[in-house]
Amino acid sequence: MTASPKPIVLLLGEIFHAQTEWIALSSLAELRSGVHDGVLAISRTYDSVELTGRFDRELIHLLPQSLQYIAHNGAGYDQIDAEACAQRGISVSNTPGAADASTANTAIYLLLGALRRVHIPATALREGRWRGSMGLGHDPAGKILGILGMGGIGSAFALRAAPFGFQLQYHNRNPVGHSSSNLTNAKYVSFEELIRTSDVISIHLPLNDATKGLIGREEFQMMKEGVVIVNTARGKIIDEGALVEALEQGKVFAAGLDVYENEPEIHPGLIKHDDVVLMPHIGTATVETQRKMELLVIDNIRSVLETDCLLTPVVETRRCKS
Repeated sequence: MTASPKPIVLLLGEIFHAQTEWIALSSLAELRSGVHDGVLAISRTYDSVELTGRFDRELIHLLPQSLQYIAHNGAGYDQIDAEACAQRGISVSNTPGAADASTANTAIYLLLGALRRVHIPATALREGRWRGSMGLGHDPAGKILGILGMGGIGSAFALRAAPFGFQLQYHNRNPVGHSSSNLTNAKYVSFEELIRTSDVISIHLPLNDATKGLIGREEFQMMKEGVVIVNTARGKIIDEGALVEALEQGKVFAAGLDVYENEPEIHPGLIKHDDVVLMPHIGTATVETQRKMELLVIDNIRSVLETDCLLTPVVETRRCKS
């Protein structure tokens, strides 16, 4: 009797930290890179968007009819039109949890750096000007910290921020109460109250139609004078032009950013503004976190091959194949 052919898994991008585990999948499936017909599942990295473009409705319509699963390496999955995938019967997974600690750590770094406007003395020091034109910064103790989004990363950020003495409040699609997502017992407030009353606002929301452009001119006008903005989520949640205006007007004291509206392009007003701490979307750029994320992608593929179910399906396609 001839053995049935193995299912095919297509890799988009490269695996750097879990090669052994990826190769081990060859016992269950034929692993391919760059060949499409007959593919059951795709494993894609965040950076593979440079090769393929966004997985939008048009591209998804052209994917092989055999494709049933996409295992995405990233907590955010805005590079993939998940609703279009669902309509095609394609299930999508992401890597929730694996990126929480690293991204939250990055947000804390940006938060403290923005409070002290650290870019000014750090740049002056390297230029031989000691502290340069540095002014005084602010301490975190007693400040009201508003967290937009209390998912895995938002809650990890809250746990790290609490010991600095912040008064914590948050807005989420639904209140999380005192649970594993809110161990700090942060206060739930409306979106408008958070915008109006926070001394610091840190963004931890997914990018979707509801959150794109969520923070614009109107929201900046509502904020306290001297507010600090931190964003490690997605750049398109903030209108960068409006942020630059708010910085120039003094409405925003400082900002700490790891993501940008049209990255890798950055608004020139942000680059030239000394009160902004900039990082090039490196919130998960550690060996340990990258390995955890790669392993979760591989575990999702293994689960598909062994059980026809993804371990961490996104909400739009959350189902198992029968």
